[in-house]
Amino acid sequence: MSNQLDEYDQKILQQLQANGRLSNQELAEIVGLSTSQCSRRRIALEQQGMVVGYFAQLHPSAERYPVMGVIEIKLLQYSAEILEKFLAFVEQESMIREVYKITGNYDYMLKVTVSDLNQMSQLINRLASINIGIGNFNTSIVLERIKENHQMMNVDNQHE
Repeated sequence: MSNQLDEYDQKILQQLQANGRLSNQELAEIVGLSTSQCSRRRIALEQQGMVVGYFAQLHPSAERYPVMGVIEIKLLQYSAEILEKFLAFVEQESMIREVYKITGNYDYMLKVTVSDLNQMSQLINRLASINIGIGNFNTSIVLERIKENHQMMNVDNQHE
């Protein structure tokens, strides 16, 4: 990936991060380029891997799996084989939405979504059974989503 992003590229990325549905014309007007220049830059940024995808952010009540949790994992040992097993598991497990390698008391943080607490328990059991030497788990259930992807959630509607 190129680190040669100029001011226009940075503006395009910032605007797309805030609203991936912007048309090339709307984006061009915001960043101060012609539509054709903006379109070429957008395509180039996508081809360079600077934009890795577009998605719709759903309200929690529209989610298929409305229960969100965070699972922190501490490994007992580290090897290429263990990492490979772990990454294969998180890649195939559809309830794991995001995975981060972190510093601190744990090695990895997983953002997961499930239909209910029973399904969360089943996911944790599957994770523990992949035989990679997990030393510690810490699981937290998200009670309320306040802000996601730079957007404040409509918190009042979550209590209905």
